[in-house]
Amino acid sequence: MPRQIKGLKARLEFLPVGAAVRILRAMPIDRAVRFGARIGGLGFAVDRFNRPIAMRNLLIAFPALDESARLAILRDSYRNWGRMMAEWSHSYALTPGNIANFVTYENRQHWDDAAKVADGRGFVLTGHFGNFELLALAHSLYGYRVAIVYRPLRNPLINEAVRQVRERFGNLTIARRGAGQSIVRLFREGRWVVAMPLDLDARRGVFVDFFSTPAATSDGAARLAMLTGLPIVPAFLVREGSSARHRIHIMPRVEIVQDGDQEDAVRENTQRLVRPIESIIRRYPDHWNWIHRRWKTRPPGHPKIY
Repeated sequence: MPRQIKGLKARLEFLPVGAAVRILRAMPIDRAVRFGARIGGLGFAVDRFNRPIAMRNLLIAFPALDESARLAILRDSYRNWGRMMAEWSHSYALTPGNIANFVTYENRQHWDDAAKVADGRGFVLTGHFGNFELLALAHSLYGYRVAIVYRPLRNPLINEAVRQVRERFGNLTIARRGAGQSIVRLFREGRWVVAMPLDLDARRGVFVDFFSTPAATSDGAARLAMLTGLPIVPAFLVREGSSARHRIHIMPRVEIVQDGDQEDAVRENTQRLVRPIESIIRRYPDHWNWIHRRWKTRPPGHPKIY
């Protein structure tokens, strides 16, 4: 969990965020999304602190591309963040009656097939990809209760604003630390879908290949899937061009290994869970958060990347 900031520092950091949200909310959604993309492009131009991290990540992921091509991906990634902020600013206007104007399903049968065998319960495997905030919100507007496992943000004011939007239509948020018991209890209570992102560096977990490079990855999703026997289905929100319309792209459920040594099975299952995330990033590289230090934690004896 990142170290929390408090008091005046938190309020000062929140001010420009609140101002940007008010400006974007005052615009029609399509215009706000275009304006948000320009804000993101400006962020790309001025954010010299995070650019080396992102470019190092892009070199790991796409070594065959030249620097200009990797810069183009990063620029579009920042634009995606700007569009995401614009859409988040308009999330108050979403309803079950209009959500289909903005988000539809692709390959929904994969989820429906999994839900049939588990009485509507199960896991959504996802990541910080596309407008990931809209993913769970849209899912709840379509009638599914989603419990979102998350890492609390360092600014408590921003964290609270995000939490309120996430929980507006009956969703829950569960802090990642110690989430296992809460998740098991939810499944006992009824039909819950638990959304678990699996694309962040984890100090405690297992090392699996991510873009052919060992990446420290939380093993919590694998252990919970093994414990509960419930299906785990990858789902990611894919934007249609530069518009405010998206598809929830659903992949076939991940088959979980239960045989053999438990720790070997946990590692193998975590590797299986990471593969769909890498696959969707390869297809839509501008949708991912490249400034995260994904390979910060290294196996013993390996040199630092950042």
